[in-house]
Amino acid sequence: MERYLVKWLINTIALILAIKFVPGIGFEGEWWGVLIVGLVFGIVNTFIRPVVKLFTLPFLIVTLGLFTFVTNAMMLSVTSWISTQFRLGFHVDGFKAAFIGALIITFVSLIISCLLPSDDTKRVHIQIR
Repeated sequence: MERYLVKWLINTIALILAIKFVPGIGFEGEWWGVLIVGLVFGIVNTFIRPVVKLFTLPFLIVTLGLFTFVTNAMMLSVTSWISTQFRLGFHVDGFKAAFIGALIITFVSLIISCLLPSDDTKRVHIQIR
């Protein structure tokens, strides 16, 4: 449970930075609304992204994984669409904004995840005791 909470917070921080720095990605609403958008983004990445990656596997292989950024942009666009349907105040204007936002979200999530201790470290620490 703790792992999911940490991933949700990482995704939310990355989304906030994308909203702040990418023209075309915006949020209007209360501060807690972006927490809900982060949850929606996490759910989209958990359930929809694996299916999309399966269908785009040939592109992923041919581009040596670079098509992942396009997949991430699509997930950001899907999050925007769902947010619009539920009037959460999050929107992405076009593929260019989604692509740049996906790049920022990917790199911020990667950096924050690297700074946090991994589950493997905890397991090894517990086994040593």
